[in-house]
Amino acid sequence: MPKRRIAHSSSFRGDRPAEPLTPQAPRPVRHVLFRQRWRDLVFLHWPADAFEVARLLPAGTVPDLHQGRAYVGLVFFRMENLAFGRTPALPYLGCFGEVNVRLYSRDAAGRRGVVFRSLDCDRLLPVLMARGAFGLTYRWSRVQDQWFDSRLLYRTSRRRGSRAGARVWLDVADEQVAATPLEEFLTQRWGLHQGFLGRTYYLPNAHPAWSFRRCTLMGWEEDLVAAAGLSRAEGEPVSVLYSPGLPVVFGPPEPVGRPDEQTG
Repeated sequence: MPKRRIAHSSSFRGDRPAEPLTPQAPRPVRHVLFRQRWRDLVFLHWPADAFEVARLLPAGTVPDLHQGRAYVGLVFFRMENLAFGRTPALPYLGCFGEVNVRLYSRDAAGRRGVVFRSLDCDRLLPVLMARGAFGLTYRWSRVQDQWFDSRLLYRTSRRRGSRAGARVWLDVADEQVAATPLEEFLTQRWGLHQGFLGRTYYLPNAHPAWSFRRCTLMGWEEDLVAAAGLSRAEGEPVSVLYSPGLPVVFGPPEPVGRPDEQTG
């Protein structure tokens, strides 16, 4: 049987080295397309099969690996103050819960990014807007979050079709903690890669440096990773993070090199 080979950054003609991991965006967002605030973020991560990841990424990108390994993330948070450009934040429609499954990518320009395999959201209009404007795989779902003293519970379930869902329960302390090198790799991401209408785009973002608090995972259940086309997440997550949140701005999408600029 022939050996399978994972494409990496040297698979691109004229590629650049991967951009360094930095606590703040290496490229400023000069023209704000939209802005928002992320609150009460919970990150769960597991190792992923790099061949599965490569198959699911948009053209013109390859898996971004940490010490030779690929990862899949399951991220829970509240979106607040969604606004377009410099306009005031949208009332009601600009605040909602979201749960996403994400992979990690790199393009020939060396930009590290996130690829969303699914995004579950509890507001229908933002779902329709994000799907129509950017091709993002949003799903209209029920997303609930609740604090019980120091414990945070998230749960989500889809409204139509697949009944896939997830639940996570954390105990969060006031003590701040530093991210490990793996966690810096997973969270210091300054854009997303997305295929749309036959092209791949990079949508840049910028925000302050992350702040994380010590947390203990009390329990979790999920089948969103398998529903997103990957092998089911097995065993305890290799990384569990909680952040109280931060403001984020996104810039206009930038085209990524065409598929014929990539070789096997």
